[in-house]
Amino acid sequence: MKRLLAIELQKIWKNRASRILVLSYFILLTFIALIASIKFEIGNFTLHFAEMGIFNFPYIWHFNTFIASLLKFFLAIVIVSMMANEYSYGTLKQNLIDGLSKEEFIASKFLTVVLFSAVSTVFIFVMSLILGYGFSSYTELGIVFSDLGYLVAYFVKLVGFFSFCLFLGILIKRSAFAIGFLLVWQIIELIAAGTLRGNVMPNSGIADQYIIPLFPLESMANLIKEPFSRLSVVKSIGTQIGVENVKDYGVHWYSILIVVIWTVIFVLMSYKLLKKRDL
Repeated sequence: MKRLLAIELQKIWKNRASRILVLSYFILLTFIALIASIKFEIGNFTLHFAEMGIFNFPYIWHFNTFIASLLKFFLAIVIVSMMANEYSYGTLKQNLIDGLSKEEFIASKFLTVVLFSAVSTVFIFVMSLILGYGFSSYTELGIVFSDLGYLVAYFVKLVGFFSFCLFLGILIKRSAFAIGFLLVWQIIELIAAGTLRGNVMPNSGIADQYIIPLFPLESMANLIKEPFSRLSVVKSIGTQIGVENVKDYGVHWYSILIVVIWTVIFVLMSYKLLKKRDL
């Protein structure tokens, strides 16, 4: 396992573009902390995000994992490029000639995916603790370490998403086209969801409950729902205008299971594709 990881990390670190993207990703994650210093002054009204409670425990786990997950495309480019470069530079064929099996090759890629996801999750965990203890009104241990399910969801979401990117990198072989296809797939899911809601199963709720959550990207998005409507100030505004918020923000085991199943499917399809392909 160490050998396989070492091979992949060496390839990534020696590639200047990948190195810059990885460093940029983690630098951008630290920018979440800058939200604490943002203030808007409109006449006599001052809006300070930190004072709105976004860094309160346990809400911070939800907020930070959601914001961090928006930046996952930086590492997605690295994952796709990592696979595309294997074809461009002929390293895939050379690795196989040198004795690396196709099973080991896919395992090395997947281990890299898991490593990136784990490091990112630990990074968010540490940063959230620092921000939380710096700004939260609640610092009791029972409150601090509640809702850690969002970190689990964040890790699973990254692994699933990067596994999809790995599959696209193997399928398409060109990083730009693979990223383009990723965006096209997102549009396809949106169109399919709209068609199910508006034409196939209108007003039944079946599409939203049982079918759309099974879509690959939609299932990953469902792991961590937007946190902004949970803020007390947003709830107060909603109450004043007569809008009741009944949204479910929880992390559910079945949502995690769906993404895990998709992850297994993507990894197996990547292996099958590589095994059949004449290199």
